Amino acid sequence: MASLASIASKADELGIHRDHVVLHGTDKAKISLQALEGKPQRGKLILVSAITPTPAGEGKTTISIGLAQGLRKSGRSVALALRQPSMGPVFGRKGGATGGGKSTIQPAESINLHFTGDFHAITAAHNLLTAVMDNALYHHTSRLDPIHVLWKRVLDVNDRALRHIRVGRDPVSIERFTGFDITAASEIMAALCLAESLDDLRTRINRIVLGFTHEGEPVFAKELKVTGALVALLRDAIMPNLVQSVEGVPAILHCGPFANIAHGCNSVLATRMALAHADYAITEAGFAFDLGGEKFMHIKCRQSGLAPDAVVIVATVRALKMHGGMLLTDLQQPDLSALERGLENLAAHLDSAALFGRPVVVAINRFATDGDDELQAVHRFCAERGVACATADVFGSGGDGARELAEIVVQAAAQSSPPLKFLYEYKQSAEEKLHSIATQIYGADGVELSPLAKDRIDVFRQCGFGDLPICMAKTQNSLSDDATLRGRPRGFKIQVRDFEIANGAGFIVALSGTIMRMPALPKVPAAERIDVDADGRITGL
Repeated sequence: MASLASIASKADELGIHRDHVVLHGTDKAKISLQALEGKPQRGKLILVSAITPTPAGEGKTTISIGLAQGLRKSGRSVALALRQPSMGPVFGRKGGATGGGKSTIQPAESINLHFTGDFHAITAAHNLLTAVMDNALYHHTSRLDPIHVLWKRVLDVNDRALRHIRVGRDPVSIERFTGFDITAASEIMAALCLAESLDDLRTRINRIVLGFTHEGEPVFAKELKVTGALVALLRDAIMPNLVQSVEGVPAILHCGPFANIAHGCNSVLATRMALAHADYAITEAGFAFDLGGEKFMHIKCRQSGLAPDAVVIVATVRALKMHGGMLLTDLQQPDLSALERGLENLAAHLDSAALFGRPVVVAINRFATDGDDELQAVHRFCAERGVACATADVFGSGGDGARELAEIVVQAAAQSSPPLKFLYEYKQSAEEKLHSIATQIYGADGVELSPLAKDRIDVFRQCGFGDLPICMAKTQNSLSDDATLRGRPRGFKIQVRDFEIANGAGFIVALSGTIMRMPALPKVPAAERIDVDADGRITGL
């Protein structure tokens, strides 16, 4: 890998004054929010999403980085605005999240591990609020009914044993059932992602709902009088992080909610920072368009007023063949019939993206085993639909492998677009919002709520939270809520078993199927292959 320029020079390239840059060594920095003052949004916003993920790999982050490098190769001003990785997947099943091959962001090892400490700050703030809440219950100084506490604890580790726990088991405390979520699912994470300033963050923390009184009234975080302490913990974490790609594209990384259990987008502040300092801002939303893409539109854009100028849907021949029924072990073999069946999954995401009234481009992330006839089949499919398409070899060739894709994206983003369309109105009921998402985005026949979910949403409505948008917690492995159904499932209904309130973040979480907000480790965790050699070099990450 070629040596990288100092991160201070990357700030200079973006026109960020040195007084607004807080260096963390020579390879990473934080950007003060003062860098946004008086800076209008000048750039075009490009949203990168993907087809439904498979074990074959799609490479959405790799394409995002490669596309940015392709734009830079053509002499354009560009910045990435991406999420920070969580250590849960790093040590679990997925591994790191900094791209691959010749399209990575650096320093990858630091980014995948502690980075600048943002996740630790979020974890500490969340758990401080929990500790103070439990302390208030112990001293009987809170209106909270212990039976109706909703606020849990969080940890940035996949740990299924902590999903359900009992606390307060000493003779004088109030024993109650609770659990842990992963830090990426913390409402503090979501609030930080969506906050526009420290004052906005303070307001969001104040309105967090911790639970309910015996009479059913909501109890807010502001009642514990520690919002100032939480903001102090998050003072530095609210500043976006600056790093760079392997080819020197400035990359602004900030926050990391998962799209299957949270809202799946990097921070509004990081996106604004990229748009204010570059002509093109490349961002992504987690997993496929049915999860991250939909939430990007309905939660991030709706709250912030942002809107993408173009949408890129990433697909691979390998993943499409898996959606067409091929086994992972057989994917190196050509099978046009499986590929054509799998194109139904791509079609579903193209249909969904088109609902929001933005130009859509398909990026085929090329693998060495892809046959020319297979690639041509995807191009024909897109041409028949009138969708622009480019094959990109960004893993093997970096920015050079994305030149064609970059030009197509520039052309798409130059088109005039109407105001961003939304699929539901705030005033509609939660059931109506769910129906819109399930039928128009997932292709479901409808939604069914469990008795618990019906009771819970009635309580939220009675407390005045009925107008909030919906954040679906759903498996990433299928358009349905059944992880085993690949391709484009039909004839199913989404099963919502429960709801959670995230009033500080500004949405209601609908828990569907068997999805958990604390992931688990696989039988053989990725942590088993990670080590440090005698010279301190990390391997296996």
